[in-house]
This record gives sequence, structure tokens and C-alpha cells, in this order.
Amino acid sequence: MAKLEKYRDAIKQVIRNYQQYTKADSPVEAQIMFDTEHDHYQLVHVGWEKQRRVYGCVLHFDIKNEKIWVQHNGTEGNVADELIDLGVDKLDIVLGFHSPYKRQFTEFAVG
Repeated sequence: MAKLEKYRDAIKQVIRNYQQYTKADSPVEAQIMFDTEHDHYQLVHVGWEKQRRVYGCVLHFDIKNEKIWVQHNGTEGNVADELIDLGVDKLDIVLGFHSPYKRQFTEFAVG
């Protein structure tokens, strides 16, 4: 249980760090969504910029079977390495945006 809480906290910290990159006066909100009951975590952009609607997922993490699944990384950062820096075991991170076949060639978990 302690491991699960540690992983939840690490994900939340990474998401909050990326939320800070949104300019304070931006018409586009950076919304954080933490579903700790089902272990889904997202950072999304929502709003209008000039005459254009903006909506999109920036980061999406899930926790499944005591592993962190990086489902989407729309940043230039390496969020898997940031999780490792926060104490997450490399073999407890799954790069879900890679096909199951490709995951075996990474240094992370396959699933």
C-alpha cells in the first residue's frame, strides 16, 4: 500500500510541475484530473485561443497492477525519467504509448 501511495504522489508531482508551464494570463486552462479511486491521472488543456477551440490531453498516467502506465506524453520532457528521479522503480513504469512489441526493447516494463 505504501508503494501505491508513493507512486500516486510521484504522478501528481509530475503533473503539477507541468501545469506550472501554463501562463497565468492564458485563456487556455491547464486542468488537472486525479481519479485516485480508479488510478487515472491527466493534465488537459481546455479553452479558447482567439477564435480557435483548444482541448487536448497533455499527460495521461494510469496505475495498473502496481505499475505506472505512461499512456500519453504530449510534452518535450521525459516523464519516465522524472518518475525515476522521484523514486519509482524503472521496472514499474510501462510506456503504454509504445506497442506491446516495442516495449521489450526499452529499459522499462513491458506491461
